[in-house]
Amino acid sequence: MTAPVRIMGIDPGTNYMGYGIIDIVGGKPQAVVMGEIDMHKINDAHQKLRYIFERVRNLTQQYQPTEVAFESPFFGTNVQSMLKLGRAQGVAIAAVLSATEDTPISEYAPTRIKQAITGRGQASKEQVATMINAILGTDYKPRKLDATDGTAVALCHWFTLSNTLTQATAGQKRKGLGGDSKARKGSSSWESFVRSNPERVKR
Repeated sequence: MTAPVRIMGIDPGTNYMGYGIIDIVGGKPQAVVMGEIDMHKINDAHQKLRYIFERVRNLTQQYQPTEVAFESPFFGTNVQSMLKLGRAQGVAIAAVLSATEDTPISEYAPTRIKQAITGRGQASKEQVATMINAILGTDYKPRKLDATDGTAVALCHWFTLSNTLTQATAGQKRKGLGGDSKARKGSSSWESFVRSNPERVKR
């Protein structure tokens, strides 16, 4: 019997940190929970980090994922924002490690995640959210799109795990570094991706 797979995806942030947890049942993803960790009212930077640690640790203990995936920080021009985001991600990873002994942790670049979900590496958050609902058969309308972004990380990880070609030829390259040239450039149309990959859409 195949061991059950439960994946937690986390989209790090300094004001809102999105998360999504999915179960793989019969080879297909099913939504367990989506949400966001709200820190926008916490002014002290160190207290934010404490709150991130506590919430992510509690989520890990409560849902006991077998795999955890993070979105990698985006390398932009604002160095201070990058440092803050890197701290938030690091604390969240430490929280997972403190709550479990051997749960594998992976990272994916933002363009790789969008490519996996929508077929286009430059897709908008709204397009990602639309595809998340289509793939999982949900009608989730989050107050913030961080929750669907976190779920997108989890789904990206599942698509990578379930693709033996990806694992054999580009697994480590795609994790954390954004994938191959197609992942960075994206396809011409996310709608055409849906038409070309009907098995990913839950009717």
